[in-house]
Amino acid sequence: MKEHISCILCGNNASPFGRVRERDFYECQTCRAVIMDPDYYVDRDDEVYRYETHDNDVNDPRYQNFVSPLVDAVKKEYESGKTGLDYGSGTGPVAAKLLRDAGYEVTTYDPYFERNPGAFLTNYDFIISSEVVEHFHHPAKEFRLLRELLKPGGHLYCMTLRYEDEIDFESWHYAQDETHVIFYRKETAEWIKEAFNFSGLEFEERLFILEK
Repeated sequence: MKEHISCILCGNNASPFGRVRERDFYECQTCRAVIMDPDYYVDRDDEVYRYETHDNDVNDPRYQNFVSPLVDAVKKEYESGKTGLDYGSGTGPVAAKLLRDAGYEVTTYDPYFERNPGAFLTNYDFIISSEVVEHFHHPAKEFRLLRELLKPGGHLYCMTLRYEDEIDFESWHYAQDETHVIFYRKETAEWIKEAFNFSGLEFEERLFILEK
């Protein structure tokens, strides 16, 4: 392993942390993110192939149940009719479907499966991102963009598994996925809140929720 690498989130030095399936990971002592060495990123075609193998049927009750914490969090905060963006909607935008069925206006965007430049021409009451932020190769750029797309007081709902010290990283199933390049601790979400000038932060189940 290298002595250190630059953190892909905050740019500071990240120190050796672990090795999973012959891929090196580092921990940033500033933002506390755990990141994969970019030398091990899979290429675009392999990444798309991996996503296409996901069985994301929007009508599958199990998949709907999986994203229910995200959908429920939006419903708790916003009345129907509000506008949202599903950022990284993937091959089966089930959260967007469930919210649309409940009367919300949801735009979808995905860099691989739904390149929709018009999605960036307006601002939203809320943005949802389900199992996406752990794939960010340039997370600082992504979080800055997402904040800009929110209306004042809007919320960004990030659904991802957070890393905690009691987890055995080398055997953690989340780290086995070669397309997962960054893992967030609670402290990482707190760093994001301060660094990108969000006004609030909450944690719910698999979510961290940032308020503009």
